[in-house]
Amino acid sequence: MALKFAADISTAQTDYGTVLLDERAGEYWELNPTATLVVNTLIAGGDEADAVTALVKEFDIDVARARQDVDALVQELRTSGLAQ
Repeated sequence: MALKFAADISTAQTDYGTVLLDERAGEYWELNPTATLVVNTLIAGGDEADAVTALVKEFDIDVARARQDVDALVQELRTSGLAQ
């Protein structure tokens, strides 16, 4: 399922990944390069399977680990209210 950030979430790309600013709470979140790849894949319209494939290809990790990482990140972003 594609991902969309909440309206009051600002993003900025850095040399180390992506920074998210939750303007409601005034909190910053930093996404490492792995999480940035997942988020970029989902925001571009891909689903979780596409994000898993991208991780496996880019970081040479096994599918089970990539799936676990994608699921955990998506759940955290949605639970925190950062994404829908």
